[in-house]
Amino acid sequence: MLSFAQKFRPLRAGLIFLMALSGAVAIAPPSVSAQESCPAAKQQIEAIDPMIKGPIAALQTSGHPVDFSGLVFKREDGSAFSLADFKGKTVLLNLWATWCAPCRHEMPDLDGLQAALGGDDFEVVTVSLDRKSPDKPRAFFDEIGIEHLTLYYDEKMAMFPALRSKGMAFGMPSTLIINKDGCSLAHMAGPAAWASAEAQELVKAIVESE
Repeated sequence: MLSFAQKFRPLRAGLIFLMALSGAVAIAPPSVSAQESCPAAKQQIEAIDPMIKGPIAALQTSGHPVDFSGLVFKREDGSAFSLADFKGKTVLLNLWATWCAPCRHEMPDLDGLQAALGGDDFEVVTVSLDRKSPDKPRAFFDEIGIEHLTLYYDEKMAMFPALRSKGMAFGMPSTLIINKDGCSLAHMAGPAAWASAEAQELVKAIVESE
């Protein structure tokens, strides 16, 4: 039987795209080194590297850490929000859109991960890149029974080029694991079984190390 990653490899390849988009998203300035702004991240990356296997084997730690605490997006009511608002929490940040088939397929898994581990120390943050209002993603959440995820959106799609500029987004879905300081530990291009035992153990290891 084909694994989750093997089953969706053709879809993933077909959705890889290069996007020349305008829009600025604040990231830690070049003068601030990762060592200065992300003091704990290097050891965390070394600790989780052996745990990247099975359904999350496509996670990559190269190029990390980067301080992404300045990434901004919106709540469903249109108010501004950022990763800095999650300071103190480990975050699994997922960029998706309703027109992306693999994104739609993995959403129940993301909901399952939030149900299992979400709380004071961890949160799954799904940011829709659908244009205009969040009506379409809200309708999709309601249609498939998403119960544990908060809906965030970025109608200008500014987050995607910000991640792409760091080599951490090439298509959708794109996922980052962020520590409690807003520093990236790993990224993945394409869908994954985020509710799997392997994914949960990795998240637990990060939370316990902080």
